[in-house]
Amino acid sequence: MNLLPGDYLRAQFLLRSDIIFLNHGSFGACPRPVFEEYQRWQRELEMQPVEFLGRRFDDLMYAARQPLAQYVHCDVDDLVYVPNATTGLNIVARSLKLEAGEEILSTDHEYGALDRTWTFLTEKSGAIFKRQPIPVPLSTKDKFVETFWSGVTPRTRVIFLSHITSPTALIFPVQEICRRAREAGITTIIDGAHAVGQIPLDLTTLDADFYSSNGHKWMMSAKGSAFLYARRGMQFAVEPLVVSWGWRPKKPGHSKFVQEQEWQGTRDIAAFLSVPVAIQFMRENNWEQVRVQCHELARYGRTAISELTGFEPPSPDSPEWYSQMVSLPLPECNPELLKQRLYDEYKIEVPILTWNNRHLIRVSIQGYNTREDVDALIVALKELLPQVKAE
Repeated sequence: MNLLPGDYLRAQFLLRSDIIFLNHGSFGACPRPVFEEYQRWQRELEMQPVEFLGRRFDDLMYAARQPLAQYVHCDVDDLVYVPNATTGLNIVARSLKLEAGEEILSTDHEYGALDRTWTFLTEKSGAIFKRQPIPVPLSTKDKFVETFWSGVTPRTRVIFLSHITSPTALIFPVQEICRRAREAGITTIIDGAHAVGQIPLDLTTLDADFYSSNGHKWMMSAKGSAFLYARRGMQFAVEPLVVSWGWRPKKPGHSKFVQEQEWQGTRDIAAFLSVPVAIQFMRENNWEQVRVQCHELARYGRTAISELTGFEPPSPDSPEWYSQMVSLPLPECNPELLKQRLYDEYKIEVPILTWNNRHLIRVSIQGYNTREDVDALIVALKELLPQVKAE
């Protein structure tokens, strides 16, 4: 069955029918079969909590990690479930023994919450969080790599980089950065919050030291399901944020990394257990083709918005640089008012961001979106942009 983004897939989601939802990138949206599986696990937990958490926990979590590990191409004991990518990245960042003067090299395209994480840690340690400017529009991947790598110094200890950026929705060539960093003895930490489910992900080939991504965004699992990957040779460096019964594990043959991160006290693991069904949902609905069609719809929206505003997009028109999410510059305007009026008057849910003193609109396209959704956004922008000019 050749599926197109639109009515068939829209019916598989719980989204309100009166809203044009162009903001999958913020919190995702869960298909009905996945949400039903999530609720089934919650009910099963409550039927016999002691058996579920006390006797079945290890086997359930292992069974949930297996299909995820296969999907992202790594060993089952090299990843653990965490509530969100920010948590996974905090686990790694707070495990590092940073010293005064050491540098964490990043970019000016990173997610604000992680900017705060690194600022918090470097203020305590005296280390330096260095945000290398990456000007847009981008041109070639080689130019990106050279621009970024020019920020490396003898004091660079860590490279922290988004795979797909949150504010600018760009796919960065992280594999080449990881290769260079390995040769230079620099630790790599990749924020893949928007990657898994939106682009193919092979963690073995990518060869980052640490990688964290959200399942509840583009992979469409239940809210609160994400993973942290740690390369086998770097797992010794990872400490648990919460010290509980998993610390100093006594189960022979079980991964210390997995036990310390998984067993951190009582918690609802139903979201983690929903991930295999999310992967199955994508497989059954020919998601590789759906992603291609979503990219084409994102491309259509990117072209139309750029023609409307007259501003150049931030990258070449290629799936190497963007997939199902595009972020485009807007004229000077009141961003809060524009976002509010888009929702209140046109029932369009789409984020208006401010990045490097520029206003951007970030449009996410998922399988439930149609060309009519994008056309409605274009009509609304034509009417509203002249009305919300900055004073």
